[in-house]
Amino acid sequence: MTDQFSRKASAWSARFSEPVSELVKRYTASVQFDRRLALHDIEGSLAHAEMLHSVGVLDEHDLEMISNAMARIRSEIERGEFRWSIDLEDVHLNIEKRLTDLAGDSGKRLHTARSRNDQVATDIRLWLRGSIDEIRTLLRTLRIALLDMAELNAETIMPGFTHLQVAQPVTFGHHLHAYSEMFGRDDERLVDCRRRVNRLPLGAAALAGTSYPIDRERVARALGFEGLCENSLDAVSDRDFAIEFCAAASLIMMHVSRLGEELVLWMSPRVAFIDLPDRFCTGSSIMPQKKNPDVPELARGKTGRVYGALVALLTLMKGQPLAYNKDNQEDKEPLFDTVDTLTATLTIFADMVRGIEVRAERMRAAAAEGFSTATDLADYLVRKGLAFRDAHEAVARAVRHAAERGVDLPDLSLDELRVFSPLVDADVTAALTLEGSVSARDHIGGTAPAQVRAAIARSRAALDQ
Repeated sequence: MTDQFSRKASAWSARFSEPVSELVKRYTASVQFDRRLALHDIEGSLAHAEMLHSVGVLDEHDLEMISNAMARIRSEIERGEFRWSIDLEDVHLNIEKRLTDLAGDSGKRLHTARSRNDQVATDIRLWLRGSIDEIRTLLRTLRIALLDMAELNAETIMPGFTHLQVAQPVTFGHHLHAYSEMFGRDDERLVDCRRRVNRLPLGAAALAGTSYPIDRERVARALGFEGLCENSLDAVSDRDFAIEFCAAASLIMMHVSRLGEELVLWMSPRVAFIDLPDRFCTGSSIMPQKKNPDVPELARGKTGRVYGALVALLTLMKGQPLAYNKDNQEDKEPLFDTVDTLTATLTIFADMVRGIEVRAERMRAAAAEGFSTATDLADYLVRKGLAFRDAHEAVARAVRHAAERGVDLPDLSLDELRVFSPLVDADVTAALTLEGSVSARDHIGGTAPAQVRAAIARSRAALDQ
């Protein structure tokens, strides 16, 4: 009798003859983290109850008792008054126990035609669907911040780099628009991922479906799902949607990290292209002059954290036979942490981008170094009739000559340039200026200020669709 009494709160107590040890109870409990699914659990339960009533499994009295009790439970949770118990393992049994306390036998009837297996799969999909919508909103805010800053700097010349070496002049607006494009692809991936998240597993029960005359389509409509999980075995055991989301999140964080790395480099006094507002930086406990770009640095580190969640979920699933296994309890913390990390990072980056202080004169001076208009000189010679490979060779020799003299190409006289090609004429000067270089890239995707503004306008229009 003592053993039976100690298990009275458990949904599966009748099968066992001794109580779960305290160590096992703590080891297997998930309520400390899965209770964030509580409101979604209630939402799914109410849709399930209404469907059971519609097919005649629950009567009007049962439905009313369940609905009223769930409303009270929701209120208790929202006010922080709900009593969570580790003895009840998870969010589902905690809510079910409170439901039966309030609704009696009617509450006990709610679990007809479902299992915790399809119940938790439904809860996670509901929660993740809402999280994706929130993240897409944050991505949009960050993209707008980038586009606003890009538009302000459509003519601000800076060096473009390959191999972190000065390559060709670009504009800062063009550079920032590149990140908007990256985050745009991220948004497309989230849209695509959401379609697969938004399929209803409820009705699969433990693994084989149920013998009750359920109406899964009705539940799907009530909960806003676009479709059903078509196979009951797959419905309860699938976590592809969570893995796919973490993969999309990893790509977002990769793009955040690349931007963060550039912000760190640009803010360095040796580069000094930008400054960040003090609220995003910290000092040093020993060096009073320091202003450290902690936010972009930490974002680089948190990228690894999100990658880790992706690997954790892939590893979690790789050895599981069909159908549901207790391993899947470990799916939630990496997924929750990924959403939390991504949400916080996107929020702070949008604010930080708006606060960037651009040092245009320093950017321009850096663009004037490193022979950044060498390609323009080669293009100039090609337009004069020289084959590109010959033009490339001539300019390479001119660059070597200028380097030996310690000057840049625009500093060479016409006579000096004509040593390397007799095609050089007075009009070469325009080709060698920074403004002439960026303006010459006047095509879709190019760095000409007019094209940068046009690209920004297209991006803004896409955001509003």
